[in-house]
Amino acid sequence: MNEIININYSSDRPTVLGRDQHDMLGVETRYDTWFARMCEYGFSEESDYCSILSVRDDGKAGRRRTDHQLTIPMAKEICMLQRTERGKECRQYFIQVEEQWNSPDAIMQRALQIANSRVEKLRGENLALQAANSDLTVRNQVMQPKADYFDQLVDRNLLTNFRDTAKQLGIKPRTFTTWLVDHKYLYRDKSGKLNPYEAKNKGLFEVKEFVNEKTSFSSTQTLVTPKGRETFRLLCEGI
Repeated sequence: MNEIININYSSDRPTVLGRDQHDMLGVETRYDTWFARMCEYGFSEESDYCSILSVRDDGKAGRRRTDHQLTIPMAKEICMLQRTERGKECRQYFIQVEEQWNSPDAIMQRALQIANSRVEKLRGENLALQAANSDLTVRNQVMQPKADYFDQLVDRNLLTNFRDTAKQLGIKPRTFTTWLVDHKYLYRDKSGKLNPYEAKNKGLFEVKEFVNEKTSFSSTQTLVTPKGRETFRLLCEGI
């Protein structure tokens, strides 16, 4: 997709600068007058756009002027209101931006980014708590780097099985595991045990080995990581 106008992705939804769209559409009316007229079609601040101050780029250095960050739906409607070939071309471009933003891959990527951010915050909070209450334990682990020790401690405490994960997400365990299998996150081996697909794992699961000391029986169990819980919370809303 060829970019014909700069799209801002720094917020929770893509936006475009009003002055950029004004220039792109080739509108001859002054921007302030034109934008006020566009708002008469029912657009509202905070919902469809937000006002900002931008630095002038017309040679008047240091002077600031009012600009607006427009949502893509508002930008599309404005294109239609122009009733020009340029407006039609720009509207088609914004439709492509929306389709790309709402594609399954893009949604998954944003969900993982949010999950990563929240997990890192959770990890920091847990490390701080462990550091405050485990001074004696830390001293006994002087032969190991502090960071490695706490990472292992936090990870072990935060891994959950599928039943407990489902309960935390407010989903029936059977429904949750069925969803994971249907969406190719897990598969069942010949013994019926759930295992993660390597291609979709990406830190969502961790396979742990366990041993029954009485019978010497050993096996593995797939557990859900904090990143996995937050990711599935975002993806499973409404189930």
